[in-house]
Formats: sequence, structure tokens, C-alpha cells
Amino acid sequence: MKISKLLKVAGFATVAAMMSSQVMAQELVLKFGHVGKPGSLFEASANEFAKNANEKLKGKARVEVFGSSQLGKDKELLKKLKLGTITFALPSSVMASQVDEFGMFDMPYLVKDRAHMARIETEIVRPTLMPIAEKKGLKILALWENGFRHITNNVRPIDVPGDLAGIKLRTPKSTWRVKMFKAYGANPTPLSFSEVFVALQTGTFDGQENPFAQIASAKFQEVQKYLSLTGHVYTPAYITADTTHFAKLPQDVQDILIETAEETQAFVYKTAADLEVKLLAELKAGGMQVNTANKDAFIKASDKIYKEFADTVEGGGALVDRAMSLGM
Repeated sequence: MKISKLLKVAGFATVAAMMSSQVMAQELVLKFGHVGKPGSLFEASANEFAKNANEKLKGKARVEVFGSSQLGKDKELLKKLKLGTITFALPSSVMASQVDEFGMFDMPYLVKDRAHMARIETEIVRPTLMPIAEKKGLKILALWENGFRHITNNVRPIDVPGDLAGIKLRTPKSTWRVKMFKAYGANPTPLSFSEVFVALQTGTFDGQENPFAQIASAKFQEVQKYLSLTGHVYTPAYITADTTHFAKLPQDVQDILIETAEETQAFVYKTAADLEVKLLAELKAGGMQVNTANKDAFIKASDKIYKEFADTVEGGGALVDRAMSLGM
């Protein structure tokens, strides 16, 4: 074969190799969708994970983060996981709609603090809840955080459950959160997070409940007068993939992603704790009237929801009892 022909063949081979390489790179772009706004804990958590994972992956794959519901709302993101059009989502309260047992984290005043949550993770989430989720096609790489939730509204300060009477309250799409606030006397309705600001601004809802990081990043202080420190629920967040699609990734890529997700937890918890102090001050400075609610009154009014969870979810009572025992 002449040298000129050899060079042409070599050239074609090089181009083919480059095209093949580009296709592989495209196939290993790992999309991470979440509903957090700029400045939220979700955004900080996902970006930290992506930065560290991409450094370790060294071009084998690349995590790209899309926040502010760009790729869909919570339930849409979970559907896209199963379709394989995204790789990661960051569900929180909505997880109970997929796996009944996760409704335990909708039980009021279940989690005392992050040290208690760490024990629950070790003793309950990893050995019991994660395998149940995996059987339903959801692989949880690690536990992160949404946070301790508080109530905002435009009607009155909330000190005891009776103060919620008649208040139109937005909740996430969690059956148990709706039941809880009905038990407290409110008029709760689920609504996607991306739609809440306008609903509050127009008066469709009187109030909502969320951690400080979600309240501040969504700028609810611009359309809400009262912030009542109820701390009624602590919601973990779960960096989640589809079991089948995740298993198709190269093993070394899977290992790096799991390792990085777990390592990111320390960053998430520290950032969350720092934001609790910083953002409460910002919300006060922004004009919100802040009061500390009577938690004992809320705990007393929560017996009904605990009983219903125990009666409705198989093994639910035992899960709750075990979790509470870890806080003593």
C-alpha cells in the first residue's frame, strides 16, 4: 500500500476514534436535577458533589447540575430517573410517596438534631429503608439534608396548633404532611415548590412550611409576614439514582459517585448548621416577625398522626419507636 493511502487510512482511523470518544463522553454526562433555588442548601450540596466527583472522575464521566426545577418538579424528576433521562435527583418529603416507610420522617418531632439523625441513618436507614427503596428501583447513594421546617404565613403568629385554624397552608406532596396539618386544624394542600411564591403572593395560600434555606432562597420573606419557629419536622434529602440505570455505569464510576456522595454529607451538615444561624438573622432583617412556638403543645397534638402511621404502614410503629429510642 502506498504511503499516501496509509496516511489516509490512518487519518480515517483517527477521526473515527475521535468520534467514538465524543459519543462515549456524551453517553457519560450524568444529569443531576433538583428543585432548589440559587442560594439554597440543595444548590450548595449538589454543586459540591459535582465539583468533587468530576475531579475524581478525570474525564471518565461528568456530573452536570440543573437546579430550580429546570428538569422538572420532584415527581417528574423521579420519573425521569426511571426513564434514564437523568442520573440523579434529590427528593426529600416526596420520597414517602414512593416508599411508604420513608413517611416516618414526616412524623412531627421525630428527629431531635443531626447527631440523632446520624444514629437513625446507621441503625434504620441503611440496613432497613435503603434496601426497601432499592427493591422499588431507587438507589440512595447517601443521605443529605433539607432541614428543620418552620411555618410562615400572613394571618397571625403560630404559637400553638389552634393558631393554624382555617389557615390555607401549602405543603409538599406528602400524604402525611397533609394529615399532620389537618390534625393541627389548618387547611393544607400540596403544591409544587416552584409554584409556591406566586401562590403566596396572590393569596391563594396564606402560608407554607419549609427550612430556612428554602424560605430564604425562594424569597418567601418578600410575601410572608410571620415566621413561627416550630421545627415540626426534620426532612432528610436523598441523593437518588435509578437502580437499573446506575448499575449500567462502569464500576469505577459507580464507586467514585457513591464515595463522593457519602463524603459530601459532612459538607451538607456543616453548611446547613451555618445557614440556620445566618438565614434566621437575614429573615428577621428582611422584615419577618419571628416567634418561637410552643413545641410541647404541638407534640401533644401529634398523637393522632403517630397512631395512624403505625396503623397504616406495616412495621411503621416499630420504625418510629426505634428511631425515638435512638434520641434518648
